[in-house]
Amino acid sequence: MKNWLSGALTLGVFSLSVSLSAGALAQQKSDAPELSEISNSLAPLGLKVNAVANSPMPGLLQVFTQRGLFFTSSDGRFFIEGNVFDLQQSELVNDVQMRSYVNKQLPALADSYIEYKAENEQHVVYAFTDPTCGYCQKLHNEMNDYNKLGITVRYLAFPRGGLNSKTALEMQHLWCSRNQQKAMDLAKDGKRNPPAMCENPVKQHYELGQSFGINGTPALVLASGRIIPGYQPAAGLLKQLEAM
Repeated sequence: MKNWLSGALTLGVFSLSVSLSAGALAQQKSDAPELSEISNSLAPLGLKVNAVANSPMPGLLQVFTQRGLFFTSSDGRFFIEGNVFDLQQSELVNDVQMRSYVNKQLPALADSYIEYKAENEQHVVYAFTDPTCGYCQKLHNEMNDYNKLGITVRYLAFPRGGLNSKTALEMQHLWCSRNQQKAMDLAKDGKRNPPAMCENPVKQHYELGQSFGINGTPALVLASGRIIPGYQPAAGLLKQLEAM
């Protein structure tokens, strides 16, 4: 029997009519969420499930997908697109849970970023960037300010127009350049780099950023796994880093 998306509410709550086997139903009653059943439930929405876990809110599962974090009922019938706020802890559950997920994914990026290292390194920040983004250019023009404050910046590719865009191709040329820093400097100055193709991480970076819920640049990822959307001046970013 096919799964049908029965409706979408204004608040982003979807009710999915799902046909489940008796064995799957029994498994859903256990403490361990069943990834395959949740994956089947969300397939009509075009979502690929990367991980499933019990959420801090009883009765809900937190589902990490290629488009970010969502929540479902334990049987996969109800889908929630939106924020869950813990009033007792005064914190956004989405943010807290995503931090742990982000930290587990970052090691996979080792040696694939373009680094601007601070001599007196105190903090490391990953920055999803697009050379055509105005605020990305502003951040890059102030790189000395970040480095002087002990902030190392590691660039990750996030072409805003998608992987089939002209910018995505230009970012592949950039990452395949012999001197990546020089190529990044040129790109952020609005200049093109010579074509250079190789095995590159642009697709990996872009898809990982989407799984973090990122949809714009710059997007800064702190050591805690916290994601800050948008440009941050060096002094303001340092305050947030020191407050962690």
